[in-house]
Amino acid sequence: MSPNPPHPLYWLALLLAPPACSDPAARQTLAWWSLQFTPRVALLEDEQEESPAVLLELGASLRLFGGLRALHRRVLREGPAYGVQGLAWAPTSLGALALARAGIVDGLTQDLTPLLDSLPLHSLSAVAAHAPMLARLGCQRLGQLRALPRGPTARRFGPALLQALDQAYGQAPEAHAWVVAPEQFRARLELPYRIENAPALSHYVEQLLRQLCAWLAARHAGIKRLTLAWQHDAMRAREAGSGGQLSLGTADTTRDFGHLARLMREHLAQLTLQAPVGELSLCADEVLALQEHSASLLPPNGAGSPEQPREPLNQLLERMAVRLGPERVRRARLREDHRPECMQDWLAWGQVLPPASMRPALQPQPSWLLEPPLALKTRRDQPVHQGQVLQLLAGPQRIEGGWWGGKAVDPQVQRDYFLARSSSSSASNGLSGLLWIYQERLSTAEQRWFLHGVFA
Repeated sequence: MSPNPPHPLYWLALLLAPPACSDPAARQTLAWWSLQFTPRVALLEDEQEESPAVLLELGASLRLFGGLRALHRRVLREGPAYGVQGLAWAPTSLGALALARAGIVDGLTQDLTPLLDSLPLHSLSAVAAHAPMLARLGCQRLGQLRALPRGPTARRFGPALLQALDQAYGQAPEAHAWVVAPEQFRARLELPYRIENAPALSHYVEQLLRQLCAWLAARHAGIKRLTLAWQHDAMRAREAGSGGQLSLGTADTTRDFGHLARLMREHLAQLTLQAPVGELSLCADEVLALQEHSASLLPPNGAGSPEQPREPLNQLLERMAVRLGPERVRRARLREDHRPECMQDWLAWGQVLPPASMRPALQPQPSWLLEPPLALKTRRDQPVHQGQVLQLLAGPQRIEGGWWGGKAVDPQVQRDYFLARSSSSSASNGLSGLLWIYQERLSTAEQRWFLHGVFA
């Protein structure tokens, strides 16, 4: 899928998995969750019961979420928690819905007409109602239905069939009733059976919390205080009362479902019910605006403008060190050492370094070192690289060191370095140019050559 295909509209169809597809509250929760991406969200409650859907038009808001690919990945990552089992993109809403039911995700980078022509009749609800009759006419696919004469088809099956077909193919305008999140949140859930143990309520409380987080996402807000209430069974003892409630507060404004669920489980573990519970309700008591935080470590694309000045490098590194840990953000430190692999090491970025005075190398050294060095074959005692005998241009440069430390800390080396070039090197054949190779001294009776660096 290309980042932003050239279409005036970007429709996303979300299909719900069973049993969420048969639950009106689950469909509403998914619609609320979708409102965080765009105000143009439609809930198709009158569609086929086996595949209800939520439709989103995202053309005006793709840039706010990093483009089509980034938003697609986010929906794939977060959508299953809200019952999403399938999705599809297309330039029309009914086209996206038909593709989603057929398991085809991308209707933007491909021509929509042949894609829809190949789909079975049940992909569109208005057509599926007449599928048995159309099958007797020899129509099994939407493309075969479009090939029928329009006049007789409209008289036989009604104008709604052709209207839905034209809307799916982008030949007629579409109209939807947009979902609007309520100003206040209060959700109720009747339990399938009576529960006597408070921790056993957690599963059903989390369903209500999921609705709350979806509503908060639609309002771009967070919760500071909420109240869980329960109603006792009608056959309760008189002294048990009609029910009870639990008020929960958070230190910071949040809509993190995992955090709220953990807090609620901790409170329920300490709660003793006076009677079996048959009904739950959740109310948002204190709702505040929640500032959105980017999950990216890097500044946004617009950074550097007068309205959004570019973040200084040291502030960026400080933020990364806090988020990732101080030992995960490092910088190089030069060391006074003859051995090339020991001329620098890595320290935590925030660690203060004393000023270092380094003497320049006596001979040219490459900036690109191989770790570990590459062992070279030999031909008539000459080093060979990429099938070509290397020509020694300069050297030897003798480097020894490491005797003062153990091998576990610093390697002890005895090497003669040479500047070499392949006898057939050129830009056209792709063979290496100037290389930095060395020969081990006093290692074995056989001379061993290694490629340690490449000059730019």
